[in-house]
Amino acid sequence: MAVVLTLVNQKGGVGKTTTAVNLAAYMAVMGNKVLLMDLDPQANASAGVGVKVGADERHIYHMLFEPETVDQVIRPTKIKGLDILPAHPDLAGANIELVTADGREYKIQRLVDIVRPKYDYIIIDCPPSLGLLTVNAMVAADQLLIPVQAEYYALEGLGQLLHTINLIQNNLKSALGILGAVVTMFDARNRLSQAVRRELDLYFPNKLFKTIIPRSVRLAEAPSYGQTILEYAGDSKGAYAYKLLAEEVLESSRVKESVPEVAPELINKFTV
Repeated sequence: MAVVLTLVNQKGGVGKTTTAVNLAAYMAVMGNKVLLMDLDPQANASAGVGVKVGADERHIYHMLFEPETVDQVIRPTKIKGLDILPAHPDLAGANIELVTADGREYKIQRLVDIVRPKYDYIIIDCPPSLGLLTVNAMVAADQLLIPVQAEYYALEGLGQLLHTINLIQNNLKSALGILGAVVTMFDARNRLSQAVRRELDLYFPNKLFKTIIPRSVRLAEAPSYGQTILEYAGDSKGAYAYKLLAEEVLESSRVKESVPEVAPELINKFTV
């Protein structure tokens, strides 16, 4: 049965989708069957693995109301072992439509229950908000992974996020856990970045990943080519950072006792 990890942060531009896409890719090439669920109407995670949904094609929005047909919508990616349940801008209307729906907080949970036996990991990328789609993604999760940009304003919304998590734990899913927070867009030359990381130790004692994701031009460029950093620049600093993060996540979730190394020269072996 898959471990379900939801990446959540209501602040936009913190590297959440970049982390979801590249974490999923590295976990797949390390021998896991991974499903990436794109729950953001911007569909950036879908585009980031080279998948775009046409106007007449079905996507995750339809699965909120017809979960039993999910196998018809899941698509393979160019990375062996990595599938995508793609999003579309139509998903933006779901926050309104779900308000009056029965069991509105459990729509993604029901979808996850159907696909869970087929995967080792399910990674859910949320929209940058704390609306019903994000609540659904957190209710469906076993654990949360919180990307936080190494800037002062990124800290301001953490209190609200942690309050929302606490409400979900108390009212909807008591077993929901926080796997950890990961620092993104880190610039070692910037004193503020160092200060933000120290501050995060207070928010997430013993829950801050050792791996730090650097600010990287290569990471920013890769999505425009519909590629993960593994495919686009597998020998870059950003790629190495996400490889290390994948190793940490696998170790923390205790699904694998050991994690194999993935050398940059082996990238072609793992792509279709």
